[in-house]
Amino acid sequence: MVGCTIQPSRRNGDEATPEPSSIVQPAAPSPAAFADYAFEMQRLALAKGDQAFGAIIVKANRVVGLGPSRVIVHHDATAHAEMEALRDAARRLGVADLSGCVMYSTSRPCRMCEAASYWARLDRMYFGAAATDAGPPQYSC
Repeated sequence: MVGCTIQPSRRNGDEATPEPSSIVQPAAPSPAAFADYAFEMQRLALAKGDQAFGAIIVKANRVVGLGPSRVIVHHDATAHAEMEALRDAARRLGVADLSGCVMYSTSRPCRMCEAASYWARLDRMYFGAAATDAGPPQYSC
């Protein structure tokens, strides 16, 4: 793994489940390194029995939010990897406005996740192993 320290945490009164707590930064920040980190989140999700999705949030070439999918383990249809990464970045940065941040995801975000990225004011989204540029988040009904 790229470098997550795992510690127990609680969410919604559930039993303790491992959650990435400290973020070890890639040795050489680059789109490829950030895409690899998102795939590490995917592997973490799979290892915990969840869906095969992962995402991270990056600001100023530093990873600030981690998002393994937690839909199954938390029994929460909104706990997509992208939503978890947005929540984690907002918590770590202490703000809801994630202007200046970009998302790297293992797959193209769904409409819910893209809309949340729009409202969080992400600058851009990238997806897949090739870090395909999805552009700025769009909001559509």
